[in-house]
Amino acid sequence: MFRKLHDPGAEGVTIYIDGEAVAAEAGESLATVMLRQPKAWTRTTPVSGSPRAPYCLMGVCFDCLAEVDGIASVQTCLTPVTAGMRVARQHGRRVLSA
Repeated sequence: MFRKLHDPGAEGVTIYIDGEAVAAEAGESLATVMLRQPKAWTRTTPVSGSPRAPYCLMGVCFDCLAEVDGIASVQTCLTPVTAGMRVARQHGRRVLSA
């Protein structure tokens, strides 16, 4: 759907989305990296299970939620990419642990 217009060069880092290595640029939002993937969605809805993707890209709509480094319901549009970051698409409702 989307693609990077320039090569990040030395600013390039590797993150892991659902266990797969993905090239990114340090500091760009995680949501923009996920929108460049073949499966651009970040979460599924709790009721129907339909995929949702980043929409507003400014922290208002909450469609960009994903699990980042073991923390669920992180707004990927407000999260800058860092080297080695581990991201998992969030399925259904968030489960709170005791």
